[in-house]
Amino acid sequence: MKEQHTLIDDLQAAPDALLIIEQVQQAIHQETTKRREFYELVHEDHKAEFINGEIVFHSPVRKAHWHISTRLLTRLNTYVEEHDLGIVGAEKVMITLSRNDYEPDICYFRKEVAEQFTNEQLRFPAPDFVVEILSESTAERDRGVKMRDYAAHGIPEYWIIDPTQQTIEQYWLDQHSYALHQKVAEGHLSAKIIAGFGIEVSDLFA
Repeated sequence: MKEQHTLIDDLQAAPDALLIIEQVQQAIHQETTKRREFYELVHEDHKAEFINGEIVFHSPVRKAHWHISTRLLTRLNTYVEEHDLGIVGAEKVMITLSRNDYEPDICYFRKEVAEQFTNEQLRFPAPDFVVEILSESTAERDRGVKMRDYAAHGIPEYWIIDPTQQTIEQYWLDQHSYALHQKVAEGHLSAKIIAGFGIEVSDLFA
């Protein structure tokens, strides 16, 4: 991870490195306390995420958003169930990474991982596949902190859907960051991590 190595090199070269580490440890401790409060605060009526120490509540989505989400979710869930490949989650499924908690629009867990889940489980590990549908309020995070975090935690495939431009960007994990495999507005799009699954792009935006 190039960025991580640069940060470590800069820290090692800093004469006040120990003071910086102490400040970071204090900040992380405060963030951990706030994260526990977040878990107590949120419930099934909220769509909220914990991102870099802040609680982010989400507004209701536009018709274009849930139209795309419903179509993709229906097709993906049907395929995964028919082929006994695992579990598909949407909207209120909270994935808990080392620092942040997200509720992606759509996510998929392979069978070996999904078999470990319990019916009472509230938080889940990094999935194998994530889809985020852009909106004005989420686009910066979807392309920024979420994208970096998903990659850092080894999620192999990430799709970003733009309802306005009617495009899908398909990213594949390349070591510790995402590489754009393709950006499509039409034709057939096949998932890499879910063998055999694909969609006609125009069907999502019809």
